[in-house]
Formats: sequence, C-alpha cells, structure tokens
Amino acid sequence: MTPSQVDSRVVRGTGLDAVQLLDETGARHGSTQYDRWLEGLDADPALALRLYEDMIVVRRIDAEATALQRQGELALWPPLLGQEAAQIGSGRALRTDDFVFSSYREHAVAYTRGVALVDLVRVWRGVTASGWDPYAVNMATPQVIIGAQTLHATGYAMGVQNDGADAVAVAYLGDGAMSQGDVNEAFVFAATYGAPVVFFCQNNQWAISEPVTLQSTVPLVDRAVGFGLPGVRVDGNDVLAVLAVTHEALDRARTGGGATFVEAVTYRMGPHTTADDPTRYRDPAELETWAGRDPISRYRTYLTGLGLLTADEEARVQGVADRAAAELRAGCIALEDPPALSIFDHVYAEPHAALAAERAAYAQYLEGFADGADGDRDRTEGAAAPDPTTAPDPTTAPDPTTGTTDPATGTTDPATGTDAPTGGAR
Repeated sequence: MTPSQVDSRVVRGTGLDAVQLLDETGARHGSTQYDRWLEGLDADPALALRLYEDMIVVRRIDAEATALQRQGELALWPPLLGQEAAQIGSGRALRTDDFVFSSYREHAVAYTRGVALVDLVRVWRGVTASGWDPYAVNMATPQVIIGAQTLHATGYAMGVQNDGADAVAVAYLGDGAMSQGDVNEAFVFAATYGAPVVFFCQNNQWAISEPVTLQSTVPLVDRAVGFGLPGVRVDGNDVLAVLAVTHEALDRARTGGGATFVEAVTYRMGPHTTADDPTRYRDPAELETWAGRDPISRYRTYLTGLGLLTADEEARVQGVADRAAAELRAGCIALEDPPALSIFDHVYAEPHAALAAERAAYAQYLEGFADGADGDRDRTEGAAAPDPTTAPDPTTAPDPTTGTTDPATGTTDPATGTDAPTGGAR
C-alpha cells in the first residue's frame, strides 16, 4: 500500500484547500509530512479493511436509527450520513486512555469507543437521561448544549496535565458551535495553559439552516491562530487524511505541544435532525456535488485497486452491518420506559429536602389517574398505533428519509421531515 510520489497534501482549486491523501477518485497521494502516521495501516491490510468496515457499519446503523424514528420508536435522531470518514478516521486514532467529549452527532466515534449499539438510542427513545457509563468507554455522553463540551474537555485536559499523564482529551464540535462563547473560552484556556486537548471541528457546512459562510468570512481554521493554537484543515471525507492529521495532533498534545484545532471539511448529507427538512433551504445541486465526494466510495475504490476488498470481503462486511442494524433495532424496541418517579433519582448525591417534597407532590399527582402512581408507561389511549406493515426489513438499509439508501454507496434523496427544525446548530 505504497502511496504515489505525487504530494497533494494540500488540495487547492477545489474549494477545500485541505490536507488530502486520498482524492475523490480513490487515488492515494504521498505526503512527506503525513505518511509516517499511516505506516502501521499501510503494513497491515486488516487495519485498512477495518476502517472500511467501520464506515459501512456506522452508515447502516445510522440509517436504521433514522427509520426507527420515522416509525415512532425514537423521539428524534441526528443523522451522521456523509460524515463517516471524519468520525471513524479520528476515532480510530485515539488510545483507550484518551477521553472524548462529543456533541450529539458522533455516533461513529462512540462506536469506535465500544459503546453498545442499544446505548446509542436510549436517550433518543426518552428512557434515560444518559446513554452509557462514560468511564467504561472514556467518552462522555453526548452534549446537547452547543459547544459546552469544549470547556469540559479543556478542564479534563488540564487535570491530565496536572497528573503528569500523557492521555489526551478530544472535543468534537460542529461549525455552528464556533459562534458560541463557551468554545472561544475553551480555546483561550487551552492555549494559555498548553492543555493536551484536540478540538475536532466537523464543518458539515450547515448549522441547521444557516450556511457556514454566514458565520465566518474566513475558513474556520484561520480562527485558531488568533488564540495561539496551531490549526490544520483536512478533507473530512478522506479517512486516511483524517487518521493521519488526528495522529499528529494527538502526538503534539502527548509530547507537551499543547492543543490543536482541526477543521474537518465534510458535508451533512441528511437533515440536521429528523425534525428538519433541508429541502427548504438547500440547493439540490450542492447535495449532488458532495455526493460525488462520498467518503465510502473513494475508500472502496482505493481498497479494490489494492486487491484487498474482494467480493467475499465485501459480502462479509455487509453481513456485519446488517447484523448490527438488526441488533440496534431489537435492542431499541426492547427498551422499557422507566418508572415515572425515577426522574428524581441521582439528582443530588445526598438527600435533599426540596427534591423529596417535589417527589412526594408528583407521586400524589400520579395517584389521581386511573392507572395509579406507577406511571411506568405512557398513557396511549386514543393514540394511533404504528402500522407494522410500514416497518422495513431490519436487514435492509433504509434511506434516512425514504427507506432506500444503499449502505454501500450512500446515495440518497433529499431529506423530508417536519416543518420546524429543532435542536442546536451543528
């Protein structure tokens, strides 16, 4: 897996001006700066194939979760379609002792950290306030408050620094978060204290319905220098470039070089969330352009050219993806609503009189209903049950909006949803 001698580390004239090792045609280009970070992968075909499997699996489970929301099994879901390389490439660069602080779209990063599939949807089904144990996988549960996780990551990194360890904190944020005060404050603290933190910004071009060009008249990476942070812009649809750039940023943090800002230029192919309708504000031609930059297609072409991705291997990977989707669906549907009064659990570490009074008042309120104080299940009398005949076969990969996305190619129709977009800008 030797790259060509053509160094196209910085791609210009494409609107990206970003580090790129694998172009849109699937051709690999050498880089004197970044190839060394891929030596392990270049020497081990199994590692190269794992990146492909990861992207196929996370695209498949993302499509399944979207279908579950459309069928009434989830309250909401923020799709990651199109951002697989940015998340898998960066996630696979991390060590197990590194700690991730993410926003709400990093399902693929969670997958690389070992989060159980069903835990990805617990919060979105409304059965818990937190999907998994952060310390079991060294990843905090998703932050919905836009940009708040950057401060958490910086504080954690300063703690690691004080402990004399060489672990790194990684904060994932979107382009929309760059306008938040918390993010700018995090940059100031990280730069001032040389904290071992990587700020990984997935610029997917849209903060709900606001294009990134309305937020910033310059590339987002250019803001880093104003805070005294080294910054790098990478083609977020090139899994190899993302992997290499993240490895370099992590190494800088581990060896006393402080924080790095990474802008991964990618594209949100689907809606902001399943409550959004991007056809109201996005040009179909733009969607078509970015579909031609699909992260999985170019990597498939690359592996096929190397003779690594055979028909048998492709079938194996698709089988893994289908089984993961079936597992996610079965786990989601099996989730039970918690007892109503459990909402008062784990609010304070010690007994709290005011909370106890609120709990007692709510219990008395529940007693006024015919089904008593259990409150374990939603009262659904009069609600229309979902039509089971509309649910897709769990072994197929539905499009996030129409149920027809091919998980291998990622081709998709424009998203359709409800009129009002919800959630924070990403």
